[in-house]
Amino acid sequence: MATKIIYFTVNGRPERAELPLDCPAQDLKDLFRSAAEARPHDILKLYNPKGNLINISPRLEPNNPSSCYKLEVVAADCTSVELAVALGLDLSTMEKRLQGLEKKILAQAVETPAVVYEMKKQVDLFREKLESVEHLSWLGLFKELSDGPHKTSPFYHKRPLRKTCDEVKHVRDKFLQMSSLEVSEAVRQYLKTPSFDNWQWEDAEIMVLLQVMYTDLDFIATFNIEPEVLQHFLFEVYRRYNNIPFHNFKHCFCVTQMMYGLIWMTDLKSKIDSIDLLTMLTSAVCHDLDHTGYNNAYQINARTELALRYNDISPLENHHSAVAFEILEKRESNIFRNLTIEQYKRIREGIIKCILATDMTKHNEILSKFKTILPVFDFKNKDHKDVLMMILIKVSDISNEARPMEVAEPWLDCLLQEFYNQGDMEKLEGLPVTPFMDRDKQHIVDPVRKALDYYTEMEKALERDKRNRAQEKATKSKESPPGSQAASDAQTASVQECSKTAAQ
Repeated sequence: MATKIIYFTVNGRPERAELPLDCPAQDLKDLFRSAAEARPHDILKLYNPKGNLINISPRLEPNNPSSCYKLEVVAADCTSVELAVALGLDLSTMEKRLQGLEKKILAQAVETPAVVYEMKKQVDLFREKLESVEHLSWLGLFKELSDGPHKTSPFYHKRPLRKTCDEVKHVRDKFLQMSSLEVSEAVRQYLKTPSFDNWQWEDAEIMVLLQVMYTDLDFIATFNIEPEVLQHFLFEVYRRYNNIPFHNFKHCFCVTQMMYGLIWMTDLKSKIDSIDLLTMLTSAVCHDLDHTGYNNAYQINARTELALRYNDISPLENHHSAVAFEILEKRESNIFRNLTIEQYKRIREGIIKCILATDMTKHNEILSKFKTILPVFDFKNKDHKDVLMMILIKVSDISNEARPMEVAEPWLDCLLQEFYNQGDMEKLEGLPVTPFMDRDKQHIVDPVRKALDYYTEMEKALERDKRNRAQEKATKSKESPPGSQAASDAQTASVQECSKTAAQ
């Protein structure tokens, strides 16, 4: 049996795996899971020597010890009672002491002593250290300390950890250094395709690619957008996407890249005004700004600040839109500052409509309206165009499934991780648990993946059979007399029809 050798490291420990060339995807993942001593619900991430996230699949290339892959385990459950108690009591004691000091100050109405500021600094530092360790599950950690279903964790309603100052500065400096570089024509064309692989690009490079989109659609010249203002806008957008598994800056880029590709592939430049195209692209860039990692159902059930502020009406989408216009309110990052008042009003209305359309509770309503106007669609009709713009951002928002498997599958793992984080939080806070976000009920995923692998292999087998028969046909046509060609063609057509029926 033909085999291949895969060299990789787990927590710095070198490992060597030998597996068949036709090893099923699930067997390969099970092998890595075993090597990492990971639990059934843990998520595995594999990086190539360049540090890029790659897919764990049978197509994984064999390597040598000098070019090891790096395997990491994320979202691991930490259920150690000793660790929970030790960390929980430490943080709890600090917070109680801080609260006592603050009450005393309020009662005496005197100047805040330096010790309070120092205590606050210690608490924030301790909390940041906790949240910066990927391998600890805070929900599992503090579940041990809960006295009942309604007792909240110390991180109750706390926003996701923001990017550090050093991280932001590093990416900003790198982006500014690269922003004046010429992007090759090959990359520009690749950027217009659904097969574009986001995993090969760093955040600073992604900002350069977003800049290319605004340039190639002629927005810079048409709307007099100063390059430095566009760069500041893109940097502020990057800064306001949080470090969460799925709804992060890379997701923002993927949605924008698909929107950009759709504009070119459907030749919308010849059908829609430039100001509407600018609205669509900017809506995609801003559509998940400052996402918390927890969906609208959680916001409403947990009665978060966002749900209270927006009266339970699309809390997240309203927030994304508000953050977008907070960025645009600053002159140094307002890419619309040279537009007329009427143009700005039109763009603001369009962005709000597009971002609010990404709330999936409105899906059926928007889709039904689109189906109704589709037979009589008129690009000159504003209402028709508005619905089309909403449909396009919705398509872009859920477009991962339209991408190649090696691009789409890592996003599935990211989405599951974010879902499971929410399910854990819902359990901890005694809220209704969203069924598909319950990590204890995720066992259906493995059979589905195995079924996908099975049908993928079946499709490949049909393709191989088709090629083999074509080769046989070519060979027979050379060997057989001319009179037998019609019968051969009829036989080949019959075989192809059977293959097509089987594939369906």
